[in-house]
Amino acid sequence: MQRLLAALLLLALAACAGPREEVVRAPGEGIAEGVPGSRGAAAREIPSGRRLLADYLLVDKSERLLIAYSGGQPIRAYRNLAFGDAPTGHKRFEGDERTPEGLYTIDWRNPDSRYHLSLHISYPNAEDRARAARFGRSPGGDIFIHGQPTGYPGPPLPGDWTDGCIALSNAEIEELWRLVPDGTPIEIRP
Repeated sequence: MQRLLAALLLLALAACAGPREEVVRAPGEGIAEGVPGSRGAAAREIPSGRRLLADYLLVDKSERLLIAYSGGQPIRAYRNLAFGDAPTGHKRFEGDERTPEGLYTIDWRNPDSRYHLSLHISYPNAEDRARAARFGRSPGGDIFIHGQPTGYPGPPLPGDWTDGCIALSNAEIEELWRLVPDGTPIEIRP
């Protein structure tokens, strides 16, 4: 209950920032200047001079909530996240369909993945590799925050459908893509 109240408070604070301004660009003009691999399909951004970049991401699996922070203040929240087919518990091995838990980094991005944009999470870390090795298994990898399958025209897929990734709607991943630079820490809680 305390987590829910804290999340609602953070959402209320984020709402105090006021409405976002629409930025219209000429065809071919970049949407997210300075962000390697950014896509021109994204329609909105925070205008120059007011652009905030996230410096920390928090994912709460039990609340299905991702909050982007800048300078310790929430700047955006995303709800109804989709996870791996087995969302409870920390990822231990390749193929277990779980989403990792712990401290990681957004270390690179893929604009041409099988899903609409993807931000790579630095799983596995040394502890994850050591744990899997004790069982003679691979810890797996290729864990991303991403949108819906490329070419999928419908609303977000229902339920938990990834192989351990964190899925958002295409509009949400486009916004997050612009807010999150490589090197951003991400904490994934149970």
